[in-house]
Amino acid sequence: MGKDAARPEWDNPMQFVLACVSYAVGLGNVWRFPYLCQMHGGGGFLIPYMLMLVLLGVPLFYMELAIGQKMRLGSIGAWRAISPYLGGVGLASVVTSMYLCLYYNVINAWSFWYLFHSFQSVLPWAECPVNSNLTSPVEECERATPTQYFFYRETLDISGSIEENGGIHMGQALCLLLAWIIVYLFIVKGVKSTGKVVYFTATFPYLVLIIYLIRGVTLHGAINGMKYMFTPKMEQLANPTTWINAATQIFFSLGLGFGSLIAFASYNQYNNNFEKQAIIVSMVNSSTSIFASIVTFSIYGFKATFNYESCLERVRLLLLNTFDLAEDTISLENVNHWIAELNRTHPDQFASLGGRLETCDLEAELDTAVEGTGLAFIVYSEAIKNMPVSQLWSVLYFIMLLLLGMGSMLGNVIAVITPLSDLKFISRYMSTKTLNGLVCLFCLLLGLGFTTRSGNYWFTMFNDYGATFSLLFIVLIEVITVCYIYGIKRFEKDVEDMLGHRLNWYWKIMLAGVSPILLIALFIFYIVNYIQGGTPTYQAWNKELGKSVVTEYPPYAQAFIGLLLASSVCCIPLSTLYTYCKKRNLASGKRERTVSTVSA
Repeated sequence: MGKDAARPEWDNPMQFVLACVSYAVGLGNVWRFPYLCQMHGGGGFLIPYMLMLVLLGVPLFYMELAIGQKMRLGSIGAWRAISPYLGGVGLASVVTSMYLCLYYNVINAWSFWYLFHSFQSVLPWAECPVNSNLTSPVEECERATPTQYFFYRETLDISGSIEENGGIHMGQALCLLLAWIIVYLFIVKGVKSTGKVVYFTATFPYLVLIIYLIRGVTLHGAINGMKYMFTPKMEQLANPTTWINAATQIFFSLGLGFGSLIAFASYNQYNNNFEKQAIIVSMVNSSTSIFASIVTFSIYGFKATFNYESCLERVRLLLLNTFDLAEDTISLENVNHWIAELNRTHPDQFASLGGRLETCDLEAELDTAVEGTGLAFIVYSEAIKNMPVSQLWSVLYFIMLLLLGMGSMLGNVIAVITPLSDLKFISRYMSTKTLNGLVCLFCLLLGLGFTTRSGNYWFTMFNDYGATFSLLFIVLIEVITVCYIYGIKRFEKDVEDMLGHRLNWYWKIMLAGVSPILLIALFIFYIVNYIQGGTPTYQAWNKELGKSVVTEYPPYAQAFIGLLLASSVCCIPLSTLYTYCKKRNLASGKRERTVSTVSA
């Protein structure tokens, strides 16, 4: 492969590392990893997580960087250079990244919405708004909580199901427009402007996390959350789901299969040491997940302790009023002793309390696991509203979310733009700025669908089904291609050409054996799980109950899920078929010309 002299490059290797860190360290580190820790037995989850990093994450990350740096092309061109029949692998990556671009920026729009609402003397999610008669709080808010009401009603103005449509939420649409304008400004001059931006998007979130850590560990009750995180429940290691979740978390967190890493590496100098960088970025990414979990669990502990003590206070007042006791008789420390005592001495009066006596349990409070947007926008904002100077913490938190989200968006958009700008017919008629602008505009217009009243249900659908299946398939094909079609020997020669030394045994064993076997196992597990799961369901917001209710997707939505799963994966066989037919037609055309020349 000849080196492309005119291709733009990063100013220095540091920019490339920061771009990879900014891309890999995203919202998943802050909200998905702590949730998985909580679900799979606290600190015990780190064992399968670190193992999967070594067996699956680092080798695949290394492979994608090597391909990008060697071929100096985006995903479509790089795979086509390896084999003309494999352009579809790159195309599948582009389609998957396109899906991600459509919905991922909606999260950034929500962050903007919350950020703008943080500059108020009382945070709008701290208390319920009053109804139109100004007599009492809005009913829906009373049934739910102020934070849930603000998210579902004020932010999303959500409908009761995916089938009830409504107009676009103007506030959200403007926030989404702002998010896309910023993404466009970040990538306007391609790698030259992105290289400058990543200095900020990769480093500032760490500053916020450190400030939050100092604040978090000094909060009342933070220790309860930390204990919960670091007490491993080893029985969870026998659960296969723990291992599956550890592998998929590594996989998505590093951003494998999207084509972003290939695109980033294609702007490297030919002899850049990507081996060292692959290890650094993987380690930084995983360390960030653990670091963010400590912050999250200290805030979790604060929130759980706050709720637990509020519950004890309600029970204390109930007992004082029911049994006419002096104010200082019962304290939070001896509530449980008094419950047992009064039950023994006044059984009839105690029985009359009935359902009014709540059961307060700190462990149960800590056990309620919340993932995804629920953790970021509901649980966190609930914890923030109880902190002193809550506005400051709110502003800091949503700026951090924005930078994490924007950093990942850069990678997603570059994964779409780089392969497109490598296509001759596009680069001939369009400048980089025009192409970047058109891609951003296209994503913005389609993304407006997520700002409608039922948009959040479509958002969930894209989040659940838009990438998982296709990425596993794409990366499996990538590994098999590199090791068995392109050949591990040729790959080894390429690496030696770039780095000056051969592949060591670790990379060879992982890439040729361990990683493909793990990927096949994950792929089979995913398909079996999907089939056994029955009809796909989603969480629909019920305003009468003030909570989410599990609802089945209607038939047309199920068909759309099928389309989402198949659309990117289909690119691979269809593109292979197209190349085969094209070659066959060319060959038969040549034969005909030869015959006619001979006969003439």
